[in-house]
Amino acid sequence: MDALLQVEELQHAYEGHQAVRGLSFSLPRGAIGCLLGPSGCGKTTVLRCIAGFETPAAGRILLNGAVVSSMQTSLPPERRRVGMVFQEHALFPHLTAKRNIAFGLADRNEARVQELAALTGITELLEKYPHELSGGQQQRVALARALAPRPDLLLLDEPFSNLDTGMRERLSLELRDIIKASGATAMLVTHDQHEAFAMADDIGVMREGRIEQWDSAYNLYHRPANRFVADFVGQGVFLPARALNGRQLEIELGVLNADVPHGGGALEVLLRPDDVIHDDNAPTQAEVVHKAFRGAEILYTLKLGSGRKVLALVPSHHNHALGERIGIRLDVDHVVAFAPQP
Repeated sequence: MDALLQVEELQHAYEGHQAVRGLSFSLPRGAIGCLLGPSGCGKTTVLRCIAGFETPAAGRILLNGAVVSSMQTSLPPERRRVGMVFQEHALFPHLTAKRNIAFGLADRNEARVQELAALTGITELLEKYPHELSGGQQQRVALARALAPRPDLLLLDEPFSNLDTGMRERLSLELRDIIKASGATAMLVTHDQHEAFAMADDIGVMREGRIEQWDSAYNLYHRPANRFVADFVGQGVFLPARALNGRQLEIELGVLNADVPHGGGALEVLLRPDDVIHDDNAPTQAEVVHKAFRGAEILYTLKLGSGRKVLALVPSHHNHALGERIGIRLDVDHVVAFAPQP
């Protein structure tokens, strides 16, 4: 697909600290990308470099095939056709929602304001001031304002961090639909994997200024490239494994068909909660040592015969007591194995 954004071997440092280290990725036109990682990993620095607020020490950034940042070139932010949505919303408190949206339009185009109000579901709120709006409503106004001048690229910096959990989950899905309907290309940064999974087509998991894996949410969860990605994305535990041959691994819960990593040696297999199935007829029993009720499901922590623990996500009508022993079996589609941590 045609790449709207290309980041090539980007490097940036603050006071001698290397915040971004040779980072590269590309984002197709019309896609939503995300940089996901813990605080301090460099994701916001990358976003600021794309916007033009920071000049990288090395590497290049291209928009629509044209270089906007390099050691020789630095196009100012206002000439990059990039829109920004910040975590603080940054609305003008003395302007109504309508005038906030129109602020970035040279001609104060009334039709464009009404179009975006309808798209973001805030038509009834246009005459209200920011202090009269909820956090979610303010975020919709901020999004409409960023989309108003039809930017080539929309950048979202931790846009849901000031909202409660329920609002974040609901708004992230709604914002994805709004961005897709607008035809915009967007880049999000967040530390919350649920936001990343809900919004993005492609996600880069970052650590210490580098992208460990740039992939779909499905592959990050089921086919992590390394142990850091496996630990950071989703929940799971590692169980020791023994290679029986080049096509099978044996763990405490049974034998798994898998391509055994070359080199042999000690291995550990990643088991996600959805890999462990509650089955009353299964011969393997495990003790319930913890349970977390999640409405439709219960996340059980189960102790195996060896004392090791696994997680199992079970429909909540199977409500077992702590200390109870239940039958479990494996249902692993993607076997993920790594060398043990030192």
